[in-house]
Amino acid sequence: MSSSVNINFEDYLQVSQLYADYARAVDSGDWDLWPEFFTEDCIYKLIPRENHERGFPLATLFFESKGMLKDRVYGIRETLFHDPYYQRHVVGAPLIHKADNNRFESEANYAVFRTKLSQESTVFNVGRYIDVIERTPEGLKFSSRHCVYDSEMIPNSIIYPI
Repeated sequence: MSSSVNINFEDYLQVSQLYADYARAVDSGDWDLWPEFFTEDCIYKLIPRENHERGFPLATLFFESKGMLKDRVYGIRETLFHDPYYQRHVVGAPLIHKADNNRFESEANYAVFRTKLSQESTVFNVGRYIDVIERTPEGLKFSSRHCVYDSEMIPNSIIYPI
């Protein structure tokens, strides 16, 4: 797959800033920020690499609208009981595979570290984002974000967005 796409520097900078802002938001613990990175009719999937590569639809998390993301935020804050933890995203530079005036198809590697209170930090989830980004009046937004994680073994609960 070729990653050489004719894209101007300003567009590349905006896509890179979207990735950085997203990581900062989901690491901040202010969950109301998360859905605002997406269009109304978005798709968010957390899916194992094997299922993604084989075309299997089964995903660990699968949301089909911004409203579903907001429901998840409500669940994180109000209904899910778990040991609190911090997470920290490290996101690689995005590779833009397709671009036009209003839409980008891109991907970036990610690693998420988790720190539980009074414990050492551990690698929590590693993979790549496969994204479709749209230009909107409010700026760039994800219309599709597939978080394709590498390991078949994941913690028994993924509470916060990846």
